[in-house]
Amino acid sequence: MTMKAREKAVSAAEFKSKCLALFDDAESRRRTYVVTKRGRPVARVVPLPRKTGSSLRGSLIYEEDLLAPVDVEWNAARV
Repeated sequence: MTMKAREKAVSAAEFKSKCLALFDDAESRRRTYVVTKRGRPVARVVPLPRKTGSSLRGSLIYEEDLLAPVDVEWNAARV
C-alpha cells in the first residue's frame, strides 16, 4: 500500500495511547492516519469534510395572526 503525502503511519499501540489527540489532530490539521499492526496497515483515520455553516434564515413561516380562528371543525373530546 502506498501512503499519500498527508498520511502518517502510527502503530496500533501508539494509536491506543494517543487516539483522542490523533482525532483532534486529524480534524484541525486535516491529516490522515494509517494505523498499523505489526507493520501491516489495518485502519485509516480520516478527517470528515467540514460543514459549511447553515443558517435558519428564510426557513421560518410568518403567519399574520396566530390566535385567529381556523376554518376547520374539530372536537376536543375525541381521542
